[in-house]
Amino acid sequence: MIVGDNPIKAYGLLIGSALSYPVGIGYTLFYTTPLIFTGLAVAVAFRCGLLNIGAEGQLYVAAFAATWIGISAAKLPMILLVPIACIFAVLGGAFWGAIPGVLKARFGSHEVINTIMLNFIAISILGYFTQYHYKTPGDPIMQTAPIGANAHIPRLGQFIPGMPEFIPLNFAFILALLACVFVYVFLWKTKFGYEIRATGLNPTAAEYGGIAPRKQIIVAMALSGALAGMVGIHEVLGYRYVYYDNFSANVGFTGIAVALLGRNHPVGVLFAALFFGMLERGGIPVDAFTEKVSKDIVDILKALVILFVAGEAMFQMLFSKLGVMKEQ
Repeated sequence: MIVGDNPIKAYGLLIGSALSYPVGIGYTLFYTTPLIFTGLAVAVAFRCGLLNIGAEGQLYVAAFAATWIGISAAKLPMILLVPIACIFAVLGGAFWGAIPGVLKARFGSHEVINTIMLNFIAISILGYFTQYHYKTPGDPIMQTAPIGANAHIPRLGQFIPGMPEFIPLNFAFILALLACVFVYVFLWKTKFGYEIRATGLNPTAAEYGGIAPRKQIIVAMALSGALAGMVGIHEVLGYRYVYYDNFSANVGFTGIAVALLGRNHPVGVLFAALFFGMLERGGIPVDAFTEKVSKDIVDILKALVILFVAGEAMFQMLFSKLGVMKEQ
């Protein structure tokens, strides 16, 4: 309103375009898919008392691993190639996530510093391999050669009535929903998940109870990396069919906000990812069809959400003091 635009029109465009069927919902779920994976990745690490800032690097390693298999083993039948490529993506992310886990468990190195540095290392190394070893000669775009057709996973437009196949929503969304179920069962219904949560709540008490905190740190970081690595399945096998340099657009970092808003619970992560996916989709029409409001409004809304979630303790303290004053 201050800049001279109609807020009802702007938010109507944002919400309406994100929820219109089939294109709006299709793209909203497409943007939601990687956020579910990275949100779950951060949430699992949080439950062990760790802050994984490295989902960005882990998903890059995973995407390149899936691409490498998709190129190197392109002649394998689809029934073998797709599962193998998915496994390599998960293992690539797990490997890159386990490195800061080992450094934390063995030497006490802070995982925040290590994961941030590993992000730069991963992106730089993979950029080198893309440029000098896997790029199609003469291609001006910084991307690898395409993966084999047998490594492609289906788009959901083939199965959902009325949804055009050009919408890039693919089978990775189903994997994201299954990942939510897996994380819930693993953390709250298994002995291994209980040990991770106990370590996150109190490592000293957990060790006194017979749990090995160092082992749980490594397991939690590897699992976190594996979940972030599933973004590679979505990106390479279901969308671009190449490794595209700097493709992520900070999905790994947005996963931190998703996990915070979702209270580090799989159900919360799912709804938080949907919310951020709606913002991502809705920002495009707002930018195109309003005179003075740009798509930067989406980043402002995300920032406000993060600030309010991060400031929850401050609000609780404020309301608590107000309650005490009222009683007095």
